Amino acid sequence: MELHPRDPGRTAWALPCLLLLALPGAGAQGGQDFKLHQPQDKVSVKAGETLTLNCTVSGSSVPGPVKWLKGWGTENRTIYEDTGSAPPRVTRAVKESDTDFTIHIRDAQPEDVGTYYCVKFRKSLSGGNEVFRRGSGTEVSVLAKPSPPIVSGPSQRAGPRQSVAFNCTAGGFFPENISVKWFKDKTSISSQLPQVTEWREKSYNMSSSVTVVLEEGDVLSQLICEVQHLASSSSLKGMYQLSRVLRVSPSVDVSTNQTSPIEVNKTMKFTCHVKGFYPETVAVSWLENGVKIKEEKDSRPSMFRQGLLELKSQLEVQATEEKNGSMFTCLVVHDAQAPVNQSAILWIASPDQQGQNKGSQIYSVNLLIYIVVAVVCLVLVLLVAAILYLIRTKQMKGKSSPTARLHEPEKSSEATTQESDPNNLTYADLNFDKERKTIRRMVEMSQQSEYACIQTNQAPNGDDNLTYADLDMVHLSKAPKRPAPRPEEASSEYASVQIPRK
Repeated sequence: MELHPRDPGRTAWALPCLLLLALPGAGAQGGQDFKLHQPQDKVSVKAGETLTLNCTVSGSSVPGPVKWLKGWGTENRTIYEDTGSAPPRVTRAVKESDTDFTIHIRDAQPEDVGTYYCVKFRKSLSGGNEVFRRGSGTEVSVLAKPSPPIVSGPSQRAGPRQSVAFNCTAGGFFPENISVKWFKDKTSISSQLPQVTEWREKSYNMSSSVTVVLEEGDVLSQLICEVQHLASSSSLKGMYQLSRVLRVSPSVDVSTNQTSPIEVNKTMKFTCHVKGFYPETVAVSWLENGVKIKEEKDSRPSMFRQGLLELKSQLEVQATEEKNGSMFTCLVVHDAQAPVNQSAILWIASPDQQGQNKGSQIYSVNLLIYIVVAVVCLVLVLLVAAILYLIRTKQMKGKSSPTARLHEPEKSSEATTQESDPNNLTYADLNFDKERKTIRRMVEMSQQSEYACIQTNQAPNGDDNLTYADLDMVHLSKAPKRPAPRPEEASSEYASVQIPRK
């Protein structure tokens, strides 16, 4: 409505009308049918996502803006209003709408956590804005996962069997509940509960510590800090290679390629074996009687075992007379630590010793030859003796006389009655010598046996001679003749026995 100051009549009636329109609640029964609807009680989003807050109005229009406030009371903060500029992350869902005041907050962060209110203001008599309607409020929570865990260790290296403290940190997470586990490779390590502190509004940081006793084999091991949080679907891991903090000092050994003493003008090679160390920063030098000399033929560190390293340094020295008794020292400095050394002495043989050495070598060779010859001779002697023994044994068997021994067969009842018969010859022991001897055998008598000695003199001619007698198990008597026994095999011997007639 345009006011005309030159028209007093119009001015008089128009001024009360303007005042009436400016009064709160004027028009449509003072906006009594105006309604504001904020349906969300709680909203939860993950950090980085877009947060949506719903708010709609209905009923008669009431002069005044609609704003979004975070918090209520003296600490509230305006997030959005349709009459002024808004933060770049906040936009309206439906632009230039008179009924839908829904807003979007992009890239939600833990600091966006709080309670948001949709508020309708109206003009007051003083010319400002006063609250006309407000929503019930929407509680917003932002789930923020922790930052990747970072594991840190001491600034200086430590040796085996020493205890070392490690720390694991993560931050920017919400809510504050978080769990931490420690592992050495795949082995769990006990630790205290993590310390959680508030970093900024609705954002927390975590710190966890653990103590580990180092070992030589930890060069290849790693320490793992595993963090689990509600905002992360999987666990987060921070790793630390124990080789970054472990130091293993080397062992040093010096050897030579020849036994001492050696001959003059020969070359002696000294080898310094540095083994079982980590890290690879190592310096090797040689000293002759405490005076540093030039290093020679240093090898590069190579793998030894369990991640530890080794190297060899060699020094060649010509064995002159002035170097006799000189001490050669291998000096090793590892990782800026105290030096480790090992020494060897060069001894040179005198001319007499050299001659003795050559003589001893010749004597050793001759002694070996003598031993071999003696062993061969001994074997030959034993072989000859064995052959002679076998020959002698065969000869003795050939000279020995065969012996035939007659055993009395089992006696029947009839034979028992004839035991007293003097004509019965129960046993006969015949010894026939190859040589013709006239030694007369004595007849041995016993209770159960009778022996007969039969001479091997030439038997007289006669028809009553018994030409052959098989004396093996044969019972001889003057009883009527029995059937002649069967001759033995070709190896049996026979004797002619003459029995005179009465």
